[in-house]
Amino acid sequence: MSRSRTALFLTILLPLSVVADEGLIIAVASNFRTAAEEIASEFTNVSQIPVRISAGSTGMLYAQIVNGAPYDVFLAADARRPQLLEEAGVAVSGSRTGYATGSLVLWSADSALANQSCIEVLKSGSYRRIAVANPLTAPYGLAAEEFLKAIGVYDEASKRMAYGENIAQTLQFVASGNATLGLIAASQVADGLPEPGSCSWNVPAELHSAIDQQAVVISNSKKLVAAQRFMEFLQSPQVASILRRRGYGLPQ
Repeated sequence: MSRSRTALFLTILLPLSVVADEGLIIAVASNFRTAAEEIASEFTNVSQIPVRISAGSTGMLYAQIVNGAPYDVFLAADARRPQLLEEAGVAVSGSRTGYATGSLVLWSADSALANQSCIEVLKSGSYRRIAVANPLTAPYGLAAEEFLKAIGVYDEASKRMAYGENIAQTLQFVASGNATLGLIAASQVADGLPEPGSCSWNVPAELHSAIDQQAVVISNSKKLVAAQRFMEFLQSPQVASILRRRGYGLPQ
């Protein structure tokens, strides 16, 4: 058993009186909301510490934290914002850790694309609009932009983009038919899509920067003991099983 997992189980055995009455508020990137809710429920079962999830784009949550929002833990969809928070002293030094890796799927709910190849439709330009998350605030949007540039279709696609505020809104655009194609998170596919898909294509990881999702404890948290216990729980085999089932890879 790894040192971090050993520490986890030793921590779980500690008396609950110190932290049992301290609930946590966790800022969670939109793509990770469903997984975070399941993880939070399991954590509460083990620790008796209640957890409240606040989901949004990584960029939006980062801005809120910088401006003093009362979060205890931040589960970002990238590594850059947690690093910036740690460097600025807004996050607890040494608390930053990878908890999951994400991936993209090119997807459509348009019945006209049934039995067609999503990637060939994209390359041929035979679509009306393509939905992507805002690359300025959503790491999945930045990865989508890099992918479109890598395959040489960005200039044309940029004229037809529908930008979601986050990856959840991006899925809504394509599921509702407001966009023909969408670059969504593989975890959204694993969670079950709101509409039957007509075509789907897994974007190779080498066509965009790695979507390394990192977490940090926020320095002004009044519940640092409970926050640390949650961070340790993120490294547990129990959470690893949830991540795999929900379409995520494990951090290296």
